[in-house]
Amino acid sequence: MDRLLRYFLGRFIRRGSITFTTASGAQFSCGDGTGVPVAVQFMSRAAEIRILIDPELYLGEAFMDGTFVVEQGTIADVLAVLMGQAAMLPNFARLQAWLRFLGRRAQQINVRGRSRSNVARHYDLDGRLYSLFLDADKQYSCAYFETPDATLDDAQLAKKRHLAAKLLITPGQRVLDIGSGWGGLGLYLAEMSGADVTGVTLSTEQLQISNARAAERNLAKSARFLMQDYRDIPGPFDRIVSVGMFEHVGVAYYETFFKRCAELLSDDGVMMLHSIGRSTGPDVTSPWIRKYIFPGGYIPALSEVMPAIEKAGLLICDMEILRLHYAETLKAWRDRFMARREEAVRLYDETFARMWEFYLAASEMSFRVQNMMNFQLQLTKRQGVVPMTRDYIGREEGRLRLREAGAAKPRLQLAGE
Repeated sequence: MDRLLRYFLGRFIRRGSITFTTASGAQFSCGDGTGVPVAVQFMSRAAEIRILIDPELYLGEAFMDGTFVVEQGTIADVLAVLMGQAAMLPNFARLQAWLRFLGRRAQQINVRGRSRSNVARHYDLDGRLYSLFLDADKQYSCAYFETPDATLDDAQLAKKRHLAAKLLITPGQRVLDIGSGWGGLGLYLAEMSGADVTGVTLSTEQLQISNARAAERNLAKSARFLMQDYRDIPGPFDRIVSVGMFEHVGVAYYETFFKRCAELLSDDGVMMLHSIGRSTGPDVTSPWIRKYIFPGGYIPALSEVMPAIEKAGLLICDMEILRLHYAETLKAWRDRFMARREEAVRLYDETFARMWEFYLAASEMSFRVQNMMNFQLQLTKRQGVVPMTRDYIGREEGRLRLREAGAAKPRLQLAGE
C-alpha cells in the first residue's frame, strides 16, 4: 500500500512541498520543494484506501474523523498544495468526475419542498455558530474589499453599498430581496435608500432574526421578511436583488428563475444578481460539499447562466467579476472561526468543528488557487434604464457614504470576542 500511495500521489503532486507519513510509519515527500512545506499523516490503512479511491469525498471525511492528520501547517496550507496542482484531479479520479457530471441534474432537483429542506440543512444551524465568524451584520456572502487593509466589517458594508449603487433606488421604490439571509442587505436598502423592501427566505432561523432586527431598528414598516419561495412571491417590483442565493437554484431551474424575475420586474426595473461562479465551463459540485455543506447546491459557469437570461428576455447592462474578494472573505471567516473554535466544539462537537474548518479552508482555496470567482450582473427589461457609463456607481457610493455617516452603526464584532 505504501508503494501505491507513493506512486499515485507522486504523479499527481508536482508543485509545492508536502510530506506524507503512512499508516505503517513510512515517509515520502512530493512536489518540487517550493512554497510553505506541510506534512500530513494517514492514521489508518482504511483512510489511505478510501482517499485513493475517491479523494474528493474521502479526504474531507478523513480529516473530519481524525484519520488524516495535519502535522505541519494547517489544513488550509495542505489544501493550497493539493488544489494548486496543474491537474485539478488525479487521473484516477477523472472517471468519477465524468460520472458525477452525468448525474448532476438529478442531484439538483430543487422543487419547493426539497429547496426548503436543503436550506434548513445549512442555514437553520444554531445561530451562535454564524456569530463566531461573520461580521456584525451577519453577511454570509462575498465581501467587497475596496482596499487591501479593509476590515471584514468595512468590506461587507462596501458590498452592500456597491450593490445599492448599481440598483439606483429612489425613495419608496419596491425592492425584492431573493434569499434575504439575516436581513442585512434589505435593512440597508430600506434605511439608506428609502426603499420599501420585501425579503424572502426559506430559513426559519433567518426569518425570525431578520424581522426582529427590522423591529429593533424601527424599520418594520419599510422592510418585511417572508418565508416564501421566489417562485411564489407576487409582484411587481421596481428593483430585485439576489445575493448568494443563485447557487442554490440548480441548473435545471435557471430558466425558471430568470423568467420569474422578468415577470416580477417592472418595465423600468433593475435587477442585481450576485453569485459565485466558475471561470471555466460547466462542472459538478464537490461530493463532500454536496453531502455535508450545501445539498442541492451548484456553482454555475457563466456559459450556463447567459442562455437562461436571454430566453427570459432580460438585458445584461453591466457585469463585474470579483476575483480574489471571496478568497479574502473566507480567510477572514476562517481566522475568526479558528480564534473561537472551542466554542464551535461546545455548540456541536469536535467532528463538526473539523468539518467547518475543512469547509472554510477548501472554499478559500477554490478561489485563491483554482477557478472560482464572483459575478455581479445588472439586468433590465429594456434599454435606457441605467446610465450609459459606469461613472454613476462611484457617485452613488459617495452619496450613500454620506448617509451612512449619519446613521447608527452596529457594534463591531472582532475575532475572539
